[in-house]
Amino acid sequence: MSESDFYTFFTGGLGLLIAAALLIAWQLWRVRDDERDGAKSALEGVSHELRINLQRMVTEVAQLAANHEAGPDALLPIRHPQLDGVNSTMIRANRNAIAVVGATYQELEARKMSLRAVLAQGRDPAAALDDAMDAVINGIATLYMWEVHDGARPSDAGTVRSWHVRDWMKSHGFTQDALPGMYLRDEVVERLRTYGLHLTPQPLTHTAHEYYNMQYDRHADIRGPLGRRKVEKDVEEDVIEAEDDETVAATNGGPVAKEAELH
Repeated sequence: MSESDFYTFFTGGLGLLIAAALLIAWQLWRVRDDERDGAKSALEGVSHELRINLQRMVTEVAQLAANHEAGPDALLPIRHPQLDGVNSTMIRANRNAIAVVGATYQELEARKMSLRAVLAQGRDPAAALDDAMDAVINGIATLYMWEVHDGARPSDAGTVRSWHVRDWMKSHGFTQDALPGMYLRDEVVERLRTYGLHLTPQPLTHTAHEYYNMQYDRHADIRGPLGRRKVEKDVEEDVIEAEDDETVAATNGGPVAKEAELH
């Protein structure tokens, strides 16, 4: 083999190796891309599955609350094959959030079983219905954290506007009066706040009149709309003036003596 033939053979072989490496890399990239799309689709399926189960349970509880004579057959069993599939595979996901979704299903199933037993025995289902409604509220809160915040803990989700939660519920068909005797969206917002989600605005603790009376001295500036803001010194002076007025009144014989002098 001449030197030119050797270089030609070497160059051709090197080119084939590079082409094979590129082909293998492309195949691996396709497999990885397909796996990523499959994992994304599976996690979206978990979300859709939980939403359907919650919407169906809301409808069932509302119907039972309106008609206590309904039998246990009105409550359909809960199935979650998407969640089971995610748990049985090695999909890269937030496993803590998956565990929370699984615990939510356990609570929903337990409340349905309890309600089904009450209806089968012909007892008053009021208490069991309340427990089922509470489980639905927890489930909607879990679904919100799963869909919007990727299953993060409420304390790690940052600041959220309460109207965002309400708009999200509205987009998924959870109406305000879906459950009897309560405002569903308000209950979910307060449940999320209880779990540690920082929701704004904060609930009011004072009326406007009480708040501005605490913050401002309306008599300090008669031309100002709110007077001037109170400081610690002003509060101390108010206390001293009140004590001086009481002392003067006691020295002069009190309010009764003052009225006698005026007459």
